[in-house]
Amino acid sequence: MDKTIPVIDLFAGPGGLGEGFSSFNEGKTFKILVSAEMENSAFETLRLRAFYRELKLESKQDLSHYYNFCEGKEKFPFNQKTKYIWDRVNVEAQKLTLGKKIDNQKLNALLSKCKINSKKTWVLIGGPPCQAYSLIGRSRNQSKENYSPEKDKRHFLYKEYLKVIEKYQPKIFVMENVKGILSSKINGEKIFHTILEDLANPSAPKKNSLKYKIYSLTSPTYFESGMNIKEIDVQDFVVKSEDFGIPQARHRVILIGIRSDIKKRPDFLQKNNNKTTVLDVIGDLPRLRSKVNKQKDSDIEWLEIFKTNLSDLIGEISKEDSYSNLVKELKYYQHIKCIDGQPIIKKDEKSKLKFKKWFHDNKLKIVLNHEARGHMPTDLKRYLFAACFASVYLRSPRGHKEFEFKGLNPNHKNWKSGKFSDRFRVQLFNNPATTITSHISKDGHYFIHPDPSQCRSLTVREAARIQTFPDNYFFQGTRTQQFHQVGNAVPPLLALQIAKIVDAII
Repeated sequence: MDKTIPVIDLFAGPGGLGEGFSSFNEGKTFKILVSAEMENSAFETLRLRAFYRELKLESKQDLSHYYNFCEGKEKFPFNQKTKYIWDRVNVEAQKLTLGKKIDNQKLNALLSKCKINSKKTWVLIGGPPCQAYSLIGRSRNQSKENYSPEKDKRHFLYKEYLKVIEKYQPKIFVMENVKGILSSKINGEKIFHTILEDLANPSAPKKNSLKYKIYSLTSPTYFESGMNIKEIDVQDFVVKSEDFGIPQARHRVILIGIRSDIKKRPDFLQKNNNKTTVLDVIGDLPRLRSKVNKQKDSDIEWLEIFKTNLSDLIGEISKEDSYSNLVKELKYYQHIKCIDGQPIIKKDEKSKLKFKKWFHDNKLKIVLNHEARGHMPTDLKRYLFAACFASVYLRSPRGHKEFEFKGLNPNHKNWKSGKFSDRFRVQLFNNPATTITSHISKDGHYFIHPDPSQCRSLTVREAARIQTFPDNYFFQGTRTQQFHQVGNAVPPLLALQIAKIVDAII
């Protein structure tokens, strides 16, 4: 008899939250019954991961077809013997646009088929889309003519999550969103206050309905129906990932709701005083040179551009006495040879990689999703300068004043306004990364690799390592779509810690 606790994952993205829950206790505690996502490439990733998870649980099954698919040797991840598992996960992973009537009906039919109800012990997880709440998203919206937040349906997608809570009454739910949700307003009122009220009393105005206490995972703060929300500090619901072993400064609102008939409060996430750094998680990945856009790309062309840029920078910066250490750093790379650039896994038993057991998969022969994107030759020069600068001064160069050298200033009319002070940001080896966001899909300027000799932005796999996805998590879609998926996800290793807290309550 299956004693695992069912999990329903809404607005699942590529499955970061679900990965944490399904990995807890080697998959013996939680089982994802339904995971719903509307974006096609994220859904494809979600479905492939669900298949891998089920395939792995069936210990007698041959996984070679999955790995051959990952390495491009086979068209499908299954064979005739494992096709039934693929068919099975087509029930678990669902491409659904919640809020659309027909897709809401499909979800309800699935939950009924899974016998999800208030009497059953089950958990709801998920993060409603956040574009309308994020600071960047709000800034973009304000620049749109006739934009009205009251008419933006994305502000109210949390209500689709709420409907499931109201109808099926999980014992526990976990909801994640961007920090910007705390300050986002509709009709002059903070939407987060409304969300907390709704989550605490999802069946209002029905009498004698079950309610929820909404807890912080980092402090004693909680909210329940009837409390004055203005008397609590909503910042207490923010989880700072770098405090809990995650190698990035990712600050997100994470709520845990516990049904009122369960008289137990959650434990706190346990702080980790030893910060996990970028080097801790990407240090063993194969080195790659950047690709070159707008002209012929080859090892010889790249090396010529690199050496020309290096020579120009040394010549320019040598004129400034205050930058003597930076000149020494640049000169260190004068005799560099072109990097092989093949994402082949090289076994390194002495690797100091943190979470090695979590990341590594000995059955993989290549590093998945680890291809360098192309950059303009002018950007290669900026990346080379910025990475060398960061190596010397342990920070990224700031704005036009530190990019004053010839050929570094972008041709932006507002470049000297001060609005772009961190336009080129290096991810420092010995620090946690800045937040991996979906913006990484647009350009690499905010995600420059700290090794000047590679002269590039992060790959999808490096971003995924910083987000703590295992190496055998194969992201589907175009590279832009893959970056989007990684940037919008919940770090699985953080989700694993939350799963442990949920397990202790149940």
